[in-house]
Amino acid sequence: MGECTHDCSNCSANCSSRNNEKESMIEKLRDGSKIGKVIAVVSGKGGVGKSLVTSLLSINAQRKGLKTCILDADITGPSIPKIFGVSGGVMSDGEAMLPPESKTGIKVMSLNLLLPNESDPVAWRGPIIAGCVKQFWTDVNWGENDVMFIDMPPGTGDVPLTVFQSLPVDGMVIVTSPQDLVSMIVGKAVRMAELMNIPILGIVENFSYFECPDCNKKHYIYGESKVDAVASAHGIEKVAKLPINPELAKLCDKGELEFYEGNLLDGMI
Repeated sequence: MGECTHDCSNCSANCSSRNNEKESMIEKLRDGSKIGKVIAVVSGKGGVGKSLVTSLLSINAQRKGLKTCILDADITGPSIPKIFGVSGGVMSDGEAMLPPESKTGIKVMSLNLLLPNESDPVAWRGPIIAGCVKQFWTDVNWGENDVMFIDMPPGTGDVPLTVFQSLPVDGMVIVTSPQDLVSMIVGKAVRMAELMNIPILGIVENFSYFECPDCNKKHYIYGESKVDAVASAHGIEKVAKLPINPELAKLCDKGELEFYEGNLLDGMI
């Protein structure tokens, strides 16, 4: 490896100096808050369904008896409150924000809950957005939770970097689609995971197929799945394929995804 200069900015080695630097950058939760595991849901591009996957993973965890919460880090395109039917602003205990709870008790914090109107645009620059995400970690009284899921914005910019450097992320789930772009999408996310030294828990292919309700035949609208080959190439063992399901879309629009019948993505984490 050569002599270490203790300057990690231009070094990719996974050494003790790098690990100590990362540890020193981790922000602390407020007193009284406790998060068991932190799992980020990521993708190399937008429009692949990270919010849906985040929501389904959270619902599965809650159904298993785990105390679950969601930090919506997609500041400029927040979807989580709508999916869970959470609205009405954020309360305070006098010192910190209190995350609203969904109908089944999943705690949610999202910028859309702080806006006068949920359709208001967030025209902020990257550093301000990244600072907002850190505040959702430090300035919210989360209480005690077994697992937190973070709905990440697409790509590898300011916010993902802030999350991976400032929050104690234990693992990530990658979301992709069946198009030819899949290898690039997954490759970007895998490379980010390697740079940040974060384990990849699994990969989810959304829009994988459509199952005809009349004949039960699967139709691959976006082309045959490539996710198994890509996952194998990157050493990712857990793979899930989400179908195109109008019922899921309808429940998301109504804010009632928690009441879907089934166990999609069960076993992913």
